[in-house]
Amino acid sequence: MQFSLGRQNFYNEIHQPDDQINLAKAALHIAQEEYPDLEIAAYLNSLDLMAAEVEQRLPIERYPLKILKSLNQYLYDDLGYSGNATDYYNPSNSFLNDVIDRRTGIPITLSLVYLEIAQRLDFPMVGVNMPGHFLIRPDFEDAGIFVDAFHQGEVLFEQDCEERLTQVYGRPVELQPSFTTPVSHKQLLARMLTNLKFIYLNRQDLPKALAAVERILLLFPDNPKELRDRGLLSYQLGYPSQASQDLEIYLAMVPDAKDRGMIRQLLDKMGSD
Repeated sequence: MQFSLGRQNFYNEIHQPDDQINLAKAALHIAQEEYPDLEIAAYLNSLDLMAAEVEQRLPIERYPLKILKSLNQYLYDDLGYSGNATDYYNPSNSFLNDVIDRRTGIPITLSLVYLEIAQRLDFPMVGVNMPGHFLIRPDFEDAGIFVDAFHQGEVLFEQDCEERLTQVYGRPVELQPSFTTPVSHKQLLARMLTNLKFIYLNRQDLPKALAAVERILLLFPDNPKELRDRGLLSYQLGYPSQASQDLEIYLAMVPDAKDRGMIRQLLDKMGSD
């Protein structure tokens, strides 16, 4: 199969040790499928310049909360970055170039901008898959503080996170260690692509939904759910050979799948067509 330039670049970037993946580059290569003429270097340079401007504002004593305060003042007060609550499901919110140009996005892409600037300041931060809302935190043991990049860089403590979870679930929820475990670079990219996948599915843009699934599978080739979804989308788009292959693999990987009957019926139908 002949990949687009964006897909080739994405593949090359992610096929190295996870901690060596350049997240900004990989995210821009995701956008490159939407914008084939995207100037990757220009946006990487934008991140470099933003970090350089924050560097000049940092206090002599670089305590974590002071660094976060400087970052927040620059990004949200000076540049006007904000969470896009009015048009949350616009695909542009998931493309890093658009987020930088428009200065608005969703939690994970705004977090990515924040992470990239912090990295350039030698202040490493990591993403955490808090249920219902992506957060970031300083990457040192027992940090105890979290940043909500979607809400103006609000600094949260563990009790604040528990209150957020209680609001999401409508009942008291205790903060679990798994909620604050750092996500890998590949997991973060997969979450970005999953957002795009569901946006395109809701819009019935099946070719673009399939493209998102294909890239998730480049990150995690043995993900049974994504193999199933690639098979179902391939079937709907008229690619029966790919559909049959993926769905057979899915059933072999998850023999007790709840949708086994439906998948088997579909395979039988393709076999009789």
